[in-house]
Amino acid sequence: MANIKSALKRIRQDVKRTERNKARRSRMRSQVKQVEVALAAGDAENARAAMLAAQKELDRAASKGLIKRNNASRKVSRLNARVKALVAA
Repeated sequence: MANIKSALKRIRQDVKRTERNKARRSRMRSQVKQVEVALAAGDAENARAAMLAAQKELDRAASKGLIKRNNASRKVSRLNARVKALVAA
């Protein structure tokens, strides 16, 4: 256990940040999963609506440093391609 005051503060900050990031990561994954479920069901309308929400969460996660910008962009691009393919079919 740390004895230095600044180290104790860093530990407190890390705990808060970890909890915040867990919530963000969970929310992001849930949104992506909703798109996956709608795609699997073949529901184009729900897939499109879920895609908008997932894109927002992925962009937010990237802006907060939870995932890298290119990672978020790649996920959005791949999901969007699948949604468009479903709508076109």
